[in-house]
Amino acid sequence: MRKDIHPDYHMIDVKMTDGTMIKMRSTWGKEGDTLSLDIDPTAHPAWNGGNARLLDQGGRVSKFKKKYEGLGF
Repeated sequence: MRKDIHPDYHMIDVKMTDGTMIKMRSTWGKEGDTLSLDIDPTAHPAWNGGNARLLDQGGRVSKFKKKYEGLGF
């Protein structure tokens, strides 16, 4: 492996949406920096099985459904 082409890999603090802090290795920031998350596995419906509904008022989803309504989507 070539030297001096990879970013520094170090420990940072990650602040979850509920305020808990975890330590994680990352190339983001500098050693000891804190990364605050807007969305994390505890708050996102894709990870916790929540019942989020997609609200689309005549936008891309509606156009897709209208275009392919005969195919059974």
